[in-house]
Amino acid sequence: MGKVNVCLERSYILVSTVVGIISALLLAMTLFSHGYFHEDEEIERMLPGIKFMYSISIISLLLVVTGIYGVSKKKKWMLIFFVVGMILSILFMSATEILALSVGPQITQDIREQYLDLLPLSNTSEGVIEDLKDIQMELQCCGLDQGYLDWGYNISESCLCAEDAMNPCVAAPRNSSLFEHSSPDEPIMIYKEPCIPYLIAHAINSINIVFGTFLGLVLLWVLSVVLCIVILCQLNRKEDTPVVVYSAEAKAGNYSALTDTVEYT
Repeated sequence: MGKVNVCLERSYILVSTVVGIISALLLAMTLFSHGYFHEDEEIERMLPGIKFMYSISIISLLLVVTGIYGVSKKKKWMLIFFVVGMILSILFMSATEILALSVGPQITQDIREQYLDLLPLSNTSEGVIEDLKDIQMELQCCGLDQGYLDWGYNISESCLCAEDAMNPCVAAPRNSSLFEHSSPDEPIMIYKEPCIPYLIAHAINSINIVFGTFLGLVLLWVLSVVLCIVILCQLNRKEDTPVVVYSAEAKAGNYSALTDTVEYT
């Protein structure tokens, strides 16, 4: 069995430890999310994702423990088990990410339909209206699909343009509720764009951040596998041993005595 380079072994242990910490954090977040959304109406739709996070975090954590113990004790079968398990995990994670990317347009359509179902706003519950007001102030938009027209006569004050507004504004219609306590001669500026496009863009940005983070994790998993494979190659390498040559004379004990000649003057 060959010797493993010290720097390589420490690098593998460091990377594997980071993978283990991330796996433990993912497991903790999954447990928290499962408990937090346990009684939520959308829990059935979230269960596949929760089960996926459970499997990835627990399997990765067990593989990391096996790999670190294997490299410490020079157990090749443990390192092989680590490599095979991590490769299967990487393939599973990659396939899941590709599948999620392929359903991106469907996610966009679902978000649009979800908010269009709230129209008309006059028939929407008070809780939803309050949430929509917060969204309008945060995203600087008004209404959902057709801008301020979705509010009808009672345009929400959350549609009023802020002084430092970045999104375009338009003058509010004078026959709206905003002019009940204001002079009709002074224009009131409200946000022009509806909120659905901003909500979809915000959701896509969030999804892209999640996918980017997920890709970084996959690359970290790949790095741990590469280091482990290199360690296995070094363990399988035979050590160079000096060649010992036996001679017949040495075996027979044919030795000659050495004498020092001292010259006297």
